[in-house]
Amino acid sequence: MFSKSKIHEPGPKADGDKPKSAESATAPSRPTSSSSDYTPSSAPRSKPAPSVLSSDLTITGNVKTTGDIQIEGTVEGDIRAHLLTVGESATIKGEIMADDVVVNGRVVGRVRGLKVRLTSTARVEGDIIHKTIAIESGAHFEGSVQRQDDPLQTGQGTPKLAPPASEAAAAAAAPTGSEQK
Repeated sequence: MFSKSKIHEPGPKADGDKPKSAESATAPSRPTSSSSDYTPSSAPRSKPAPSVLSSDLTITGNVKTTGDIQIEGTVEGDIRAHLLTVGESATIKGEIMADDVVVNGRVVGRVRGLKVRLTSTARVEGDIIHKTIAIESGAHFEGSVQRQDDPLQTGQGTPKLAPPASEAAAAAAAPTGSEQK
């Protein structure tokens, strides 16, 4: 009976109704996709994937990003990032500056970070300037550790590191002054 009623009704109106419903279905989807609720671009902006430098990659030069980076290869130069993860097979020769630093591999140079973590496989030769630090049992570390409220500020960090040199210069000047007396 339902098919007979459709057949008895004029065909062009039924066909015309179907495209209109299809148009009405596509019409709302077009404004939705062109509106500001475009989810694919808003999702990556909030949490982009970290950049990964593979173990067969060697970089000579500085690396700078505002995002996250994971290094498995070798970098000879300074690194700036938001989150830096040094893989177990990685070697970095240079200064590291990041909000969060996780060292699983080898670093030769200064490490500056709000949060610095040396895992049990870490090998660090250099100074660490941090706000918070965690060193797991088994980590190898040679250098000095200094806590600062803002270790990423090089303008403030350089003078704080300079006083030992200034004190050494003052100490060198003091014996000269005492010898003259």
